[in-house]
Amino acid sequence: MISARLALGKDSLVMEVAANDGYLLKNFLAAGIPCLGIEPTAGTADAAENLGIPILREFFGTRLAQYLTAQGKRADLIIGNNVYAHVPDINDFTAGLKAALKDSGTITLEFPHLMRLLENTQFDTVYHEHFSYLSLYTVSRIFAEAGLRVWDVEELPTHGGSLRIYGCHAEDERNTTPAVAKLLEEEGQAGLRDLETYRAFQPRADRVKDDLVTFLIAQKRVGKSVAAYGAAAKGNTLLNYAGIKPDLLPYVCDAAPSKQGKFLPGSHIPILPPATLKERRPDIVLILPWNIRAEVMQQMAHVRDWNGKFAVAVPEIQVS
Repeated sequence: MISARLALGKDSLVMEVAANDGYLLKNFLAAGIPCLGIEPTAGTADAAENLGIPILREFFGTRLAQYLTAQGKRADLIIGNNVYAHVPDINDFTAGLKAALKDSGTITLEFPHLMRLLENTQFDTVYHEHFSYLSLYTVSRIFAEAGLRVWDVEELPTHGGSLRIYGCHAEDERNTTPAVAKLLEEEGQAGLRDLETYRAFQPRADRVKDDLVTFLIAQKRVGKSVAAYGAAAKGNTLLNYAGIKPDLLPYVCDAAPSKQGKFLPGSHIPILPPATLKERRPDIVLILPWNIRAEVMQQMAHVRDWNGKFAVAVPEIQVS
């Protein structure tokens, strides 16, 4: 647990940037550790406040960090999960992390790992919410420019492969763990600092697109029905890039009531409730959010009752 690792207690301050509905900070609150959430979205900020979590409804950056510092609020731990790749000015954001961090404080950030994106042809994660696609090497350089240092790193399975990095002030006495050098070496061997690696990515993305279109046409020709599951951003990116319309993929099911009865943008594929799968019994269910493939297959296990199969398109067509 991070609280034990950093010896956090009642005199500490945990700050989370993009605190969402407080699902993480509520654990610190329950442990008696003071916390502060920064969340600009009204609905999720309300939910966090209803849990008793103090919330600042602001976007994080140098200006807000300086304000907090002037108020005597510097953090022992600053958390940023799945926000670092979303900020339009990553250098200002990072400078804010430094300004808001106590001298002996720790920063933890989680973000999708560029190396895994390239390795597994995850081009469907490239969409408007993401301003940056980050490697450990790049983040280490951004941190160094701001007077910070990455002293540890962990690899996570989330989002198809993510990193959790641990940062501190550059002059902090903590030693950098061997994991940092090991992963930097692995990134180098994978060609992440070689322009040709990125030039070679486009043909690989095209192959995924072409293979999906070919697969759907082949199923239609032999009379097999295909439905999709998961009206997520990944799926929209993939389907629109491939030019897939309802003639090849008649509908997509999603558990979110807010999406049901609407259409996927661009492709205009209707979004229906998951119960539709039981009613229509498709031969194949194409799982668009491949990163939660196992979870979807478990929840939709009844598809097997009519000998239905599941498929994913990234990094390649796989039917099981």
